Amino acid sequence: MTQQLPSLPVTFRPTRTRAVLLTIGVAMFAVITAIALMLEKLGPGERISFIFTGAVLFAVLVLLSRPKVVADETGVTVVNLTRRRRLAWAEILQVNLRAGDPWVFLNLSDGTSLPALGIQPGIGKQQAIRDAGALRALAEAHGTGPESA
Repeated sequence: MTQQLPSLPVTFRPTRTRAVLLTIGVAMFAVITAIALMLEKLGPGERISFIFTGAVLFAVLVLLSRPKVVADETGVTVVNLTRRRRLAWAEILQVNLRAGDPWVFLNLSDGTSLPALGIQPGIGKQQAIRDAGALRALAEAHGTGPESA
C-alpha cells in the first residue's frame, strides 16, 4: 500500500499535546496571578514574585509545546525543545517510530540518529503513526529512503 504524499510544505506537530500544555499554562498563570492579587497580606514584592513564578511556569510549558517537524521541497527542519536543525533530504536515511518509542528518530547519513519530538505518540498515537508514515514516504520520494539505495 503506497501512502499518498502530503503537499509541501507540511508541518508535523503534536497538536493535542500542544493544546493541553498551552491551556494548562494559561490557566496556571491566571490562577497564580489571581491568588497574588487577592491575598491582602502580600506586599508588592511578594505579589511580583508570585506573578513571576506563574510566568516562569507558563514559559516552561510554552517551551515543551515548541517541537515540530517542517518538511519542504529542499529538506526538513526539526525543532526540538531548545534546538533547531535543518537537514537536506539526502541526509535522512530512515524515519523510525517503533512501538514504545517516545517520538520519531531520524537515522542520518553521518551515522547519528536525531530525535524529532514534533512527531510523538503521547496523546495522539494514531496521528503520530500517520505523520511518521507521511514523513517516511516523503523521505523515500526525495531519493533518500531504502528504495532508492
